[in-house]
Order: sequence, then C-alpha cells, then structure tokens
Amino acid sequence: MSDNLLAGTAYVSVDGSTIMVGGQFKYATGRVKRETLIGMDGIHGYKETFVAPYISCQVRDAGNTVLSDYNNMTNVTLVVELANGKTLTGSGMWTTDPQEVDSEEALFTVKWEGMTGSVKES
Repeated sequence: MSDNLLAGTAYVSVDGSTIMVGGQFKYATGRVKRETLIGMDGIHGYKETFVAPYISCQVRDAGNTVLSDYNNMTNVTLVVELANGKTLTGSGMWTTDPQEVDSEEALFTVKWEGMTGSVKES
C-alpha cells in the first residue's frame, strides 16, 4: 500500500463475515457532544451530552443478502480496514434504523451503534 493512499476503500466484516460495502462509510468514536449555552446576557458556558459511537455504511444487496438479518443484529463485532491503514473494531454493536433497499442501485444503509468506548481505532 502506498503511504499516500488516504481514502477510497473500506473492507468490513461483521462477526467474521465480509460484507459488500457500496459506499458512504462513516464512523465516530466520540463520547460527548458539546453545546454552547447562550443567555440573554452572553455566553454562559457549555453542556455535554453523551453520544453513541457508531459505524455506518451503504451495503450492497447481493443475491445472498437477507435484509432481516441486519435488522436482527445485536451484540455483533465489526472489523474494518481502511485505505489509510487504520483498523477499526466495533464490539457489542447493534443496528439502529430499519434497513430500506434502493433497488435501482441495490443498496441499503446500515448503522451500528454501541456503548461508550465500543469503537476503537488502531
């Protein structure tokens, strides 16, 4: 792999089975979201709320893909290899939104979320 390759590929496996990634791969390891607290007399500070770490992507609806299998996913492990050399591991993840197939492109979006600290980069 070239040291200059930064983006463009993502290889994803769920509980050891490789899935076909159609695009739109995203992830977040963040623990909190900060929001500025604004009063009528100026900025008062900020508040923090927890956010769930996640991994999401578009998955290709291949002939052997069973959509309901994705909706039923709980406590799964994801391993992701990115073009930039990073490996992501998502442990104890579950799917959040119901999946809906776009049959023109044979794609559907899956988002896995987990507990704080469940998505790790290496």
